[in-house]
Amino acid sequence: MQPPSGPGDPDLLLAALDPEQREVAVALQGPVRVLAGAGTGKTRAVTHRIAYGVATGVYSPTEVLAVTFTTRAAGEMRTRLRDLGAGGVQARTFHSAALRQARFFWPRVYGGELPVLTESKLALLGNAARRNRLPTDQATLRDLASEVEWAKVSNVRPDDYARVAEARDRSVTGHDPATVARVFATYEDVKRDQGRMDMEDVLLCAAALLAEDERVAAQVRRQYRWLVVDEFQDVSPIQAALLDLWLGGRHDVCVVGDPAQTIYSFAGASSDYLRDFPRRHPGTTSVELVRNYRSSPQVVTAANRLLAGTSSAGVSLRAQQEPGPEVTFTEQPDEVAEAEQVAAAALELVRGGTPARQIAVLFRVNAMSEAFEEALAARGVPYVVRGAARFFDRPEVKQAVTLLRGTARGDQDATDPVAETRAVLSGMGWTEKAPTGRGNVRDRWESLQAIVSQAEQLVSGTPDATLADFVADLDRRAGEQHAPVAEGVTLATLHAAKGLEWDAVFLVGMHEGTMPIVYAEGAAAVEEERRLLYVGMTRARHRLAVSWSLARSPGGRSSRKPSRFLAGLRPEVASDRPAATKAGRRSRTVAHCRECGSPLATTAERRVGRCENCPASYDEELFERLREWRVARAGAEKVPAYVVFTDLTLQAIAETKPGDEQALLRINGIGRSKLDKYGDDVLSLVAGDPVPGAAELSR
Repeated sequence: MQPPSGPGDPDLLLAALDPEQREVAVALQGPVRVLAGAGTGKTRAVTHRIAYGVATGVYSPTEVLAVTFTTRAAGEMRTRLRDLGAGGVQARTFHSAALRQARFFWPRVYGGELPVLTESKLALLGNAARRNRLPTDQATLRDLASEVEWAKVSNVRPDDYARVAEARDRSVTGHDPATVARVFATYEDVKRDQGRMDMEDVLLCAAALLAEDERVAAQVRRQYRWLVVDEFQDVSPIQAALLDLWLGGRHDVCVVGDPAQTIYSFAGASSDYLRDFPRRHPGTTSVELVRNYRSSPQVVTAANRLLAGTSSAGVSLRAQQEPGPEVTFTEQPDEVAEAEQVAAAALELVRGGTPARQIAVLFRVNAMSEAFEEALAARGVPYVVRGAARFFDRPEVKQAVTLLRGTARGDQDATDPVAETRAVLSGMGWTEKAPTGRGNVRDRWESLQAIVSQAEQLVSGTPDATLADFVADLDRRAGEQHAPVAEGVTLATLHAAKGLEWDAVFLVGMHEGTMPIVYAEGAAAVEEERRLLYVGMTRARHRLAVSWSLARSPGGRSSRKPSRFLAGLRPEVASDRPAATKAGRRSRTVAHCRECGSPLATTAERRVGRCENCPASYDEELFERLREWRVARAGAEKVPAYVVFTDLTLQAIAETKPGDEQALLRINGIGRSKLDKYGDDVLSLVAGDPVPGAAELSR
């Protein structure tokens, strides 16, 4: 931790910085580029630079404009500047600065008020889509909105969209570029007719005022002589153009960023502006911030190795914190087991004194949160979902559950939950094959696919389950996961985690097809996925755990492989050892022996999870008693058997034979709520004592 610095005292301001940060702070004039690695104190460096410039009289506070990308980051920068004695400096987002200028100058240049800023494009796009006879479901409209935003920040007009989109391999699921171009053009007409503008128009209007009226440009340039731009790797073409107009050929600008954290190329961001800055601004002072104050040496080493030798490599970080635990890499048989293991580890951390708010579970897509919501809720561990609604709060999930409930009520004989679920969700647009490309249509499909997978999981554990049983199971899950929480473990996508940090981070679902995501095609897209993983890894201060699963559901085909990005970082795992066919060719294995790790060749071996010649490591007689007891409890409670305990949990009980409650709590799949509910029975079974049978439990 670096020492605090006093406001207004130049010597104290510099004394609070490391050598590289100090180099940034004293470079007050001319073009400056700061390549700031993750956790290296870039905000500290640039705010001290501004404060040092003010304290030494080089800057007048009212002549400095610092811009960044989020209101949170701008607010943090204003607070720090105020504490450092530079409270008169303007710190704003690009949009906020542009809107302020546009509102001031528009009436003076064009007469009349600036068009009304619309909060959402969706209503206007819905109008445009209907005029072009296109679907107007929310997922499609959100994808169209994202594409319109990309086009506008990239300075692509409706007339040019189809050509540019094809050249850059852009797409909106289900619609060709020509159709999107027509909707885009109609949207602009609708917006103009209603006297409205969107957030991208704010940037375009400000740029137009500066480009078309020299008096406006001169006044803005007199007002802001010194410019600072944070997160410069995320700048878009229109933002870069606006910055050039603010500068007007001057070079008194400091840009800060990290090419290794460029993860928004799909939205128009380009790190080329950061990389090429010295060429566009001759005489640039370039400084690298490399001292990482956030993460342990173990985390920093893993992050450096992830990018080493790739086109994504940025600065090589040097850890400043004390050593911590080794980064762990864990392979699980399925997503349920992975969620159970992560939730158990999170519970152990909380019990050990780590605040729940200092723990995060990060995944690639929102739909992956449901399994972790369920596993954490079962253990009574509070959690919050960042950047998206909880699984059962998502509109498509609510609609699906409502339709399934109606079907179950209308057809009491619906005995195949999987077939019925597929049929109902097909009516909502679900298909067995995932839609191509990223976006809200893909996210919606992932949520519906998660429901299908849940039905498959129910049937694998309870073959005679009905659709009504499945709906009851969904209702139970929704009820357990919607308890209000004041603070909790953070569940978030890797994109939503940008700019945040936690003591402990679990990176989950790190298998091929999810990391990199299946629709990442081409070298550039795959490298962006690598950088996204790097962002996730560098969120961890002390503890980092990486995991993946071989199958989506228990009993499913174990065809997944760990992410290619983990090669060279992780130890060998069972899935690295391929089976050989009779012809001597390599083939994918579907399951491995839990005792020796060898591939399982027969159905009987796969059923028990071990080779025929390998002795069981657990008490099989106890395991069978536990299963009989589970059937009785599940029947009495009218829930699927796996809701009581999964087979994996029963096997762990039969293997470890816990003798008390603390030993039970150390087993994956057993949290405080299940201990309170089933603990006495399980301990009695382990001890060989009788427990209530099915007849007694059903009374």
